[in-house]
Order: sequence, then structure tokens, then C-alpha cells
Amino acid sequence: MKTTINDEKQQSAEALRRHLQTAKLLRQQINADTESARDRLSLREWQAARLVKSYTDLLASERYGKAARFFFSDLYGPKDFSSRDEEVERILPMLVAMLPASALRTIALAVELDALTEFLDLAMVAELRAAGRIGSIDENAYAAAYRAVGHRSERERQILLMRDAGEVLKQLAQRSLLTTALKLMRRPAHLAGLGELHEFLEKGFDAFRQMGDATEFLDCIENKEQKLLIKLFDSAKNPFANG
Repeated sequence: MKTTINDEKQQSAEALRRHLQTAKLLRQQINADTESARDRLSLREWQAARLVKSYTDLLASERYGKAARFFFSDLYGPKDFSSRDEEVERILPMLVAMLPASALRTIALAVELDALTEFLDLAMVAELRAAGRIGSIDENAYAAAYRAVGHRSERERQILLMRDAGEVLKQLAQRSLLTTALKLMRRPAHLAGLGELHEFLEKGFDAFRQMGDATEFLDCIENKEQKLLIKLFDSAKNPFANG
């Protein structure tokens, strides 16, 4: 049976509901304890610094820099996405009615990535604590905790989600009418308490529209992260060398 646009929207909406609930429960679990929340922030700050080090070339690129900053801050990074997710949950029926299927799928993928990252970071915090390294994370401590946590299929899924979100944003950026629509929505969205969600969509759209063809950009991130995953699980020496 042929899938319609409404079917695609409903599938994205159902996925959104599931992943929003998962992310919320995981955040509640870690934010219930001040020390755990602080330790997660330490981990995410280290991971953000690693991304900057690994992708210095992309971040410095005139063509790719804006998209790289969006990827490593607004899609996957140390930022707390709880406000954005709360906005999505609050107006989900309206989003299904108003947004194109590709925009809704972008949000669904971003929230799934958020939930998966919360799960993996929670496990990493536990391992780094057990090793007495949560306050002094370095490459060796991170690599040891990464292997101890395991969840290789979830790590691979994390990379795939980043790629998929980028592919959908690439399609979205080809819709020139969205530029005007997003600008017109900016003030009403902020007045309605939907500033984080609108900023996420507008920044992603602008970054990918400015970049043009995103294939090389997405290939670079996927390939580099896959290679790092393999080196980490294989206990390679200096796995973070050369990205």
C-alpha cells in the first residue's frame, strides 16, 4: 500500500511521542540528583570539546562551518534539550497539522537522538564514577568507560540518526518557500512560548540551505564517527588521533 503524506506525519508523530517520553524519564532520573546532573554536564562538556577537536576543519570552513556548529550544538552536543522537547510535547497535534512531513521527521529524529544520547550518557557517567574519573575525564578514561558500557548497536544507531537527520534537513533546505514561512513564524512562535523549537528548525534549515549539497559534509561525519567507534571497541592505541 502506498504511503501518503498523512501516513508519514502520523508515523513521525507516534515516534515523537515515544522518544519524548523516553527522554523525559531519563532526564528525570539523572536530574533528581544534583551530583548526577553535574557529572553528566562534565561528560557532555568533554564530548563537546572532543567534537571541536575532531572537526576543526569543518567548523573553520566557510561552506560547512554553520552546519557543523548546528550539528555539534543543536542536534548533538552539551546543550540541554528539555525545553525544546517540552514545547514539542505541548503542541504535538498542532505540529502534525502545520508542519511539512520532512520538518516533522527532522524533529522526530532529533528527539530520538536526544533520548538515545541521554541513555548512553547515563551509562557513561556510571562507569566514569566507578573508575573515579568523572572529575578528570581524558581520552584513556573515556575510551575505557565507552568499552565498559558497550551497547555497540546503540552507538551505531546514534551515528545513523545523525546521518538521517542531516539527510532530511538536506531535503527540507531545498524548499525555498520555507525560508519565508520560518521568518514569518519567528515572532508568533516566541510569543507562544515555542522559541526553542522554532530556533532549532530555523537554524537547521538556514545552515543546510547555505551549505548547498550536504553529501560530502554528512559523509565526513558518518565515516569519521564510524572509524572512531571501531577503534574504541577494538582498544586501538590513540583512538582519537587524527579525529
